[in-house]
Amino acid sequence: MSATPPRRLSLQQIVEGQRRAAFVGREAELGLFRRNFAIPPEDPRHRFVFHVRGNAGVGKTSLVREWQQAAVEFGALTAAVDEGAESVPEVLAAVATQFGEQGTPLKALERMLATYRRALHTAADRLAAERDDPSPGALAAAQAGLIAVGTIPVVGALAGGVDPVVVARGAGGLRAVFGGRARQQEEARLLADPVRELTPVFVAELGRVADSVPWVVLFLDTYERTAPLLDRWLADLLLPGRYGELPANLVLTLAGQRRLDPAHWGDRGRLVADVPLGAFTEAESRQLLSGRGVVEESAVREVLRLSGGLPVLVSTLAANPGAAGEANATAVERFLAGERDPDRRAAALACALPRRFDEDLVAVAAPRPVPGLYDWLHELPFVVAPHSGRSRYHGVVRAPMLRLQRTGSPQRWAAAHDRLADAFAERREVAAEGVDPDRLWADEPWRRAALDVLYHRLCARPRTALPDALRAGIGVCGQQPSAARHWARTLVEAGEDADSAVLRDWGRDLLAALADHGPRPTAVLGLLLTRAELTDTDRAAALVARAWDRFGAREFEAALSDHGRAIAVEPRSERAYQGRAVILRALGRYEEALADLDRAEEIAPAWTWAVRERGETYRRMGRLEEALTVLDRAHAMDPADAVPLGSRGLVRHRLGRNEEALEDFDRALGLWPEYAWALVRRARVRTALGDPVGALADLDRAEELTPGLAGTQGERGEVCRATGRYEEAVACYGRALALDPEYAWAHGSRALALEALGRVVEARADLDRALELDPEYGWARAQRERLGEATGA
Repeated sequence: MSATPPRRLSLQQIVEGQRRAAFVGREAELGLFRRNFAIPPEDPRHRFVFHVRGNAGVGKTSLVREWQQAAVEFGALTAAVDEGAESVPEVLAAVATQFGEQGTPLKALERMLATYRRALHTAADRLAAERDDPSPGALAAAQAGLIAVGTIPVVGALAGGVDPVVVARGAGGLRAVFGGRARQQEEARLLADPVRELTPVFVAELGRVADSVPWVVLFLDTYERTAPLLDRWLADLLLPGRYGELPANLVLTLAGQRRLDPAHWGDRGRLVADVPLGAFTEAESRQLLSGRGVVEESAVREVLRLSGGLPVLVSTLAANPGAAGEANATAVERFLAGERDPDRRAAALACALPRRFDEDLVAVAAPRPVPGLYDWLHELPFVVAPHSGRSRYHGVVRAPMLRLQRTGSPQRWAAAHDRLADAFAERREVAAEGVDPDRLWADEPWRRAALDVLYHRLCARPRTALPDALRAGIGVCGQQPSAARHWARTLVEAGEDADSAVLRDWGRDLLAALADHGPRPTAVLGLLLTRAELTDTDRAAALVARAWDRFGAREFEAALSDHGRAIAVEPRSERAYQGRAVILRALGRYEEALADLDRAEEIAPAWTWAVRERGETYRRMGRLEEALTVLDRAHAMDPADAVPLGSRGLVRHRLGRNEEALEDFDRALGLWPEYAWALVRRARVRTALGDPVGALADLDRAEELTPGLAGTQGERGEVCRATGRYEEAVACYGRALALDPEYAWAHGSRALALEALGRVVEARADLDRALELDPEYGWARAQRERLGEATGA
């Protein structure tokens, strides 16, 4: 039997081996970290947190990687995360993935992360399709309550979740998010506060796996970027009782440019080993150069002069030390001096242009094809392969390379960025396939490509591309406000790399607005409206986006004002008319809403949204035959849209055409299997058709998709009541009212279940409460009169 051939090393393993073999210096820092594993956690000298800090280029990432290897040698389970993870859920997902790759999966955390991702992915679509407006009281309670319990931090976006107004609208208010049974409320709570829900599970999983390994060591690199989002969470993680008990054999390592914020870490100083890094000493620089075979004194002195002792430059220049008589050579020239192939030199310089690159982008960036270029780039000491994926040049090396290209040939600089922008535009188009155009900014692959297009267009022509970049910001704020930080940072980075003060100032001001006002985009949109040179169409789009945000916060008059201003500057803005119609409808001003929808359809007769909103308005007015006709037209205009089918199904049910209603709901759910609103309404139809088993199955699925909705519990009560299970029905209605006490329909329906149980006094009280909440509730009034006549009350 032949011997099994040895496993071939990967390119990354070879490069990592070479890097480690070339690592020199930092003996004191390595010794400090290693000695900590020999000190028991109970010993006051033991440190649970290491913070390595220093300016770009001093070798923080290289040292952290050496520390990680040292931890592995001591039997540690390790995970490393960099700026690619910009929220707590993303950090937890990265840790879970890396632990799983080492044979130690965090199964409970992975299950909850999968639930969170599914809920986050479908939340916006579900909310757009949710037809019943929540009560103002539930929304106000949600808004105030989420702030009170700390879900909305003072600075930054909602920590990895969604806008509190979104949570309120989708879950029926704060009670729907936090009330009820824990299992039934899981997804609602995850959306409301993912940090609070995920972290205890993470801590418990750490405790479990820590029993099977000597040490657990977590590394967070480039912490200067992620600290605004993670600092408070990490500091709180160490507080007794906040998220659970951490295992004593856990070591946390942070690497960033600045000191830790004393506001969060001041009283935890005894836990932290502060490890400042400076430039290499001359002795350390000479040691590295000697190890690379650079011993000729004039060449050594030239490297020392050019590098200033920055390890990344010493390492890079060691490969290309130059010779005597080249005292005026620039650092960039020395980076590539040892490469005689002009095509490789040109390609290496050009590949500094993208912020991150893969093999396909290298082929685009290079002026001409170079065999083996991608592999060769990874042999260069300044190319970093971060934990999160695509490779990049170290910033200290990339900055002078960009400056050399920008100043050396502005024409070639612009042309190269245009090529890269075109390449990312192709990726953006591919990512757009199958995505709703009104949800593109919420799609992460599309958004990543779109922001890279913006970056390269801005680098090529800062002032010319700025209007498109600001216009993109309006789209981000309208579709995915939580992504606005990525957009603003893109402007900052393009400003730095293109040396454009205009871009830098815009980006910094936008980031400041986001930091000051949290998850709501109102401040950013206000900045655009007051300072940007927008077209009338752009200004109208910004006003519409701000109006929707204000509508979600129940600021009705401000929202109506914004829509009115949008119409004033752009009289043919169909979205402004449609948006104002939705607000007017919510206020019960149906005729005005229909007039606005008339205008929206006149402007854009092929736009399905305006047509389906008309059908929905007719339905809410009780004009069912007209609603049916309009929804037929909306479905014919876009047969792939599930929402008109769902609305039409409910209209047909109310007209007593239950078989046709069931067909509509079946087709809607075939197009959109996670259409929870349609599942609840189909359950109602199945109950009417004598299929309680099917109805309960629909409600179970709806509860799984959107836990905590009062309407789902109310419909479950209807099924129980229809099958004579009156005690269960009363309990279901009770759960619905615990979620939303202003749910008049549940009061009315519970009254009938109570009457069937002989509890007539309670039934009358429920009907009284239903009429108090909704004086126009004619059915409840008729039932109250009937009970009064029967009992003489």
